[in-house]
Amino acid sequence: MDREQQIQNRIISDLSEGVMVIRFDGVVEYVNDAALTILHKKPEDLIGLSFARAFFTDVNNDTFIQCALDVIYRKARRHECYVPYNTGETTRQLRIVSSYLTDGDTATGIIFVISDITELEELRDAVKAMETIRGLNQQLEMRNQLLQETFGRYLSDDIVREILEAPDGWKLGGQKRKLTVLMSDLRGFTAMSERMRPKDLIDMLNHYFGEMYEEIMRYHGTLIEFLGDGMMVIFGAPAATDTHAADAVAAAVGMQKRMPALNLWNVEHGYEPLGMGIGINTGSVILGNIGSERRTKYGVLGAVVNLAGRIESYTTAGQILISPDTRKAIREKLEIGETIHVSPKGVTGKIALSEVIGIGDPYGVRLEESFSCELQTLETPVPVSYMVLEDKAVDDEEQNAVILALSEAEAVLETDVPLVPYQNLCLEIGGSLYVKVKETDGTRSRIYFTAKPPCFKAWMEQAVAVASVVQEGSET
Repeated sequence: MDREQQIQNRIISDLSEGVMVIRFDGVVEYVNDAALTILHKKPEDLIGLSFARAFFTDVNNDTFIQCALDVIYRKARRHECYVPYNTGETTRQLRIVSSYLTDGDTATGIIFVISDITELEELRDAVKAMETIRGLNQQLEMRNQLLQETFGRYLSDDIVREILEAPDGWKLGGQKRKLTVLMSDLRGFTAMSERMRPKDLIDMLNHYFGEMYEEIMRYHGTLIEFLGDGMMVIFGAPAATDTHAADAVAAAVGMQKRMPALNLWNVEHGYEPLGMGIGINTGSVILGNIGSERRTKYGVLGAVVNLAGRIESYTTAGQILISPDTRKAIREKLEIGETIHVSPKGVTGKIALSEVIGIGDPYGVRLEESFSCELQTLETPVPVSYMVLEDKAVDDEEQNAVILALSEAEAVLETDVPLVPYQNLCLEIGGSLYVKVKETDGTRSRIYFTAKPPCFKAWMEQAVAVASVVQEGSET
């Protein structure tokens, strides 16, 4: 062996890549140490033996064997493949580059250069896995964003976030939680809606709900659902807080403070002004996903919710009434107007409801002074007929009465039958005038107007004009 050949053999033997030479008669002529290590073989297992004898009995390495056969049958000058190779103890990933050995222009055999790329494959698999995970995370983020944008139109952001982040967020079930419930409702809206075109009605409601929702979100409220023209809102869930009662009161004040500007918008668009009442109650409720597997809603249940609705029914337009439990739960200074004692359905005995005018720091919000219209005594009482409303249903029995004093906001009504405080009535004045009884003294009652018909202004002007004429005649 000449010196050049010795140098070549030394270089090949020291290579980290495996080198294996196979003659065309199929005999393995040469294998370096790296190839023996990679293939998990001894020199006597390969050198001088036929390739078939050395490998064909190894049923676990068909792909490796086929790679060698492809070089022979495809007559390629250079061939590259990536194959798994089973050593009996582990499976490695090999890169095999093969080409013909030549003596001048004559091909004498095949040389295989074998690289163990197992670690590279593992790294590539890890990178691919990371890319897959990254892609899945991006898809999950996009999915959550889509769900947030979609369901955010129907649920509050807090509810959607809880559903998406909680492992069992979509499951049915509930928990007991102390929180505050706010109920709002528009006065006389049913009668108003009958006079409006559907498109105008929806436009007006959407604007109203949009304005109210901003105040609800400002004070961390969660809108549970729209109740026709009303809303049910909770404070203290899904995210628990110790200030839920105060937050609810501050939100209610903010909602009422928005009403004047909202009504200016209504008038500019040809709609009637709105009046809203708000009732608030605090206590323990059942909170969670309610419904069936096919249809689920996030909701609250319990007597606390029912009482909040009852409290709201006692309010007049622009008024906020809170329960004793809500008042007790608030540490901040409250500005209270009148206190009324009522006997709501489902409650034993009377409870005191407090009218909220404002709440102190850190909220620092209060209602503006309401414009009080002085009652004008009518020299000639104005006859009217009325019907009693029970749970928003009109009693068919019509009663007769007369109005003794009148302003744009209230009146003194004399009836044949004594009325009950906080009773709701519907007066017929050429249109339906909805009122709430505030005070009674025998058959005389002070009533507040909750919803006026379009003819109210003309009717009032006529009533006052008649009274003025009579008064002038008597003075003469």
